[in-house]
Amino acid sequence: MKELVEVIAKALVDNPDSVSVTEKEDGKETVLELTVDPSDMGKVIGKQGRIAKAIRCVVKAAASREDKKAVLEIQ
Repeated sequence: MKELVEVIAKALVDNPDSVSVTEKEDGKETVLELTVDPSDMGKVIGKQGRIAKAIRCVVKAAASREDKKAVLEIQ
């Protein structure tokens, strides 16, 4: 899932080198922390958070295939 979020985020931003994703696991729950350049934050969040919601939806779908729960935090 970490690679999935990283590929999606790098496709959206102007500075793909500043994109980093860290993954923390607590049993069945996985917390993914996406960090981007401050100038690219708006591109990742989108108008009214639509892009962020879409990324979270994809992450949840990928996690459900593995019978896990995933949470995406954008920083």
